[in-house]
Amino acid sequence: MPEYPPIANHGLIGDLQSAALISADGAVDWFCAPRFDSPSIFASLLDQERGGHFTIAPAHDDVTVRQLYLPDTAVLITRFLTPEGVGEVVDFMPVSDRPDVPTDRHRLVRALRVVRGTLTFDVTCRPRFDYGRAPHTLALDDAAATFHGPGLDVHLRSSVPLEADGQDVRATVTLRHGQTAGIVLETSAPGATAPEPLTEEAVQAALEETRVFWHGWMRRCRYRGRWQSMVNRSAITLKLLIYAPSGAPIAAATMGLPEQIGGERNWDYRYTWIRDASFSVRVLLDLGYIEEADAFRRWLGGRGHAARPSGGEPMQIMYRVDGDPHLSEEVLPHLSGYRDSYPVRAGNGAAGQLQLDIYGEFAYAMTHSQDLAELAGYEGWKGFAALLDWLCDNWDRPDEGIWETRGGRKDFTYSRMMCWVALDRGIRLANEYARPADLPRWTAQRDAILVQVMERGWNPGLKAFVQHYDSEVLDASLLLMPLVGFISPKAPSWLSTLDAMDRELVTDSLVYRYNPEASPDGLRGSEGTFSLCSFLYVEALARAGRLDQARFAMDKMLTYANHVGLFAEEIGRTGEQLGNFPQAFTHLALITAAMALDEELDRAADRT
Repeated sequence: MPEYPPIANHGLIGDLQSAALISADGAVDWFCAPRFDSPSIFASLLDQERGGHFTIAPAHDDVTVRQLYLPDTAVLITRFLTPEGVGEVVDFMPVSDRPDVPTDRHRLVRALRVVRGTLTFDVTCRPRFDYGRAPHTLALDDAAATFHGPGLDVHLRSSVPLEADGQDVRATVTLRHGQTAGIVLETSAPGATAPEPLTEEAVQAALEETRVFWHGWMRRCRYRGRWQSMVNRSAITLKLLIYAPSGAPIAAATMGLPEQIGGERNWDYRYTWIRDASFSVRVLLDLGYIEEADAFRRWLGGRGHAARPSGGEPMQIMYRVDGDPHLSEEVLPHLSGYRDSYPVRAGNGAAGQLQLDIYGEFAYAMTHSQDLAELAGYEGWKGFAALLDWLCDNWDRPDEGIWETRGGRKDFTYSRMMCWVALDRGIRLANEYARPADLPRWTAQRDAILVQVMERGWNPGLKAFVQHYDSEVLDASLLLMPLVGFISPKAPSWLSTLDAMDRELVTDSLVYRYNPEASPDGLRGSEGTFSLCSFLYVEALARAGRLDQARFAMDKMLTYANHVGLFAEEIGRTGEQLGNFPQAFTHLALITAAMALDEELDRAADRT
């Protein structure tokens, strides 16, 4: 098997429409353009032979590598330390003057410099279009190359000579202390004007503009708490995963990275989940990013009152970043998968599942609107009210649940709870903004849900709320029960549920979402702990007043971050990161846990 870098051995760069992963080996091994969900140009992370890569690395065997971000930016620096010298590759993607306008032009800048001694770099650029399925042709002229692929051209401009390697390109660059070189990859529509020749001044100007952009953006951040550096990095990561033209955040930058090495739990996360993204509204507002929160609410509102297919549900659980509901799932049989984790899937078949909790998350996001009339207007409210009327007739249906299991529909407690949230927030909005609504019906159904959850979602033997009715399975999604106001964070029934989770789902601050052996989910194999759930656990502990336990769990959880502060979806048995990377929901939960713990610690200090 080829040597694959650990999932965690990557940094993320992007320009708010597309993104790339850079390994600590100096390889761009994941890059899709012109959008996050476009077919890949480099995907050696999913198949080192067929996926394609763009690598800049020392021509030395004895190399120590260090990777870091330029503070409070999305500029990634990979440092190579050798006996002959120390060199750096500075990677970034400049943000255009109009990131809110979709474009085919995206630049990935790679600046080389040597800060001590002498170092020789080997450069290899091997694009593989359409997930490695489509051939390309090369046009090369000294320091400029163009790869012609289906529907997209990729231009390579260099300050050093390039040479052909079949239909690919390579180069060798030797630099002494103080010397620099640059290589810029730029995508464009087929036949578009080729970029200007590269100059050192242009590379430095682009670097400075990118630094200024990110520093300016970070100055708007309100967080000044105990975990400043981790919250800042999480905020930048969230910003990198928001598609600026629509304001919609994707779940993760990648597809196909496994939840279990060699297993089949390999999904495409480059889409916008109503659930994940809705919780981002509160976080963005709390951090001070009102424009980003409003942009997503406008996108979300468009999904809420879009035309409903005859006989279908009002909303899907996920969409493409432009709101397109078509996410048909296909297997890419020519890709072997990360460390033979097969199959590799593009698209996501879970888009058609019934997950009733999304209506609660949708309403939760809209509740945080500072001006509902401006964002939704009367027509928007009518669509929202119609959605809640539909929910009154449909909340008591089995569904697939938050975790998108493929083991059949059940009466999931979390789904019922979030239907309660939808109606509760709808009632609040109707009263606050004096909107027309069938309040007696909404109130009756809201109260019926609460009674049902309290009576059927509670297992007296376990003294805990359980995953679905008439089961003994615990589920970490219920950590949100007190956080959305369904139950007091210090209620005896909730504290006993927290104790039960601590016994069964928690290991060294890490939290499993549920036990798949106790609750078959229709998939083979197992999975790691869910980092999202681990941070929800921290927040639940903090709100329950268990501050010493919460702080220790938070600090331990942060030791599982990678070397540049990023988290994938899961943590494996030996601490390795698993699943798609980086995951937005995990970083959202990190921020909310940090803010909640800061708040509770400050309150405790005020009482002493």
